[in-house]
Amino acid sequence: MSEQPQAIRTRLAWARVDPEARQAMLRLDQVGADQIDPTLRGLIWMRASHLNGCAFCLDLHSADAAERGETLQRLVVVGAWNEAPHLFTEREQAALALTDAVTRLGPQGVPDAVWAAATEQFDEKELVRVLMAIVTINGWNRLAVATHAHVRPRR
Repeated sequence: MSEQPQAIRTRLAWARVDPEARQAMLRLDQVGADQIDPTLRGLIWMRASHLNGCAFCLDLHSADAAERGETLQRLVVVGAWNEAPHLFTEREQAALALTDAVTRLGPQGVPDAVWAAATEQFDEKELVRVLMAIVTINGWNRLAVATHAHVRPRR
């Protein structure tokens, strides 16, 4: 008989401990939220969450995306989007490549080719909104991973 694996225990319920910090993150998250396509934003959130190993955010945002009509195939494949680019528009590919570069930011910064592809797909204001979506999901991911945010089983 196999034992049920134990859930990782939450280290700190940071949002409950400091509601002001939670509100600050929510405000940052809302910057331009109505000016970026929800499907694109969902893909950005899923990809960054894959890269950061954030199970809590993957669970939350995959459910949200599915409710908005995103396909199971794209939700699964976004973790390796560059191996199935035909499933994503050029605009989505540019945003996903930028998400990869910003999330894995190294000493060289965002490669010129990635930046050029993004500027071909987005005007300056849209690009700021895409960057804000990338930056904020990375913040949420780091908070959730650091504090072991609990993923509740779905029934």
